Amino acid sequence: MKVIIEEEQFNRTLKRMTHEIIERNNDLSQIVLVGIEKKGTPIALEIQKLIAMFENIIVPVEVINIGSHRDDHKKIDNVEIRFETDIQNKIIVLVDDVLYTGRSVRAAMDAIMDVGRPSKIELAVFVDRGHRELPIRADFIGKNIPTGREEKVICDFEKREVILK
Repeated sequence: MKVIIEEEQFNRTLKRMTHEIIERNNDLSQIVLVGIEKKGTPIALEIQKLIAMFENIIVPVEVINIGSHRDDHKKIDNVEIRFETDIQNKIIVLVDDVLYTGRSVRAAMDAIMDVGRPSKIELAVFVDRGHRELPIRADFIGKNIPTGREEKVICDFEKREVILK
């Protein structure tokens, strides 16, 4: 195991990503952050706090369970998805910890479209490790970390570090 991002860089990276989201979206009242359960949610909540700190506006955060939209052995039937926020014609910033094959993001987009029709979906990931199987790219990337397929990237939000295993 090798720590590739430590606490100070972790915090700086979150701040930079937040500033990029603010800069690319003129009307923050149109944004809804959607964390992919479980690892994307704490990152989305942290981005929400940082936007509030930098811009004095609280953007809503929703959590999405992609279990019923997966295309692998982890698929779970009948996962109900409900948002408290109306996402119709809003800008969704989908948030996850690690972007790998793109399949989780595809499942999340399918699930979002079952809830409503946003005007745009943007993707924010803390780590992009490559190896895409679908034509998906992130709009906001904390860190690009080239990896081998046999390696594993762990984004530990509590310790605020990223580990390569």
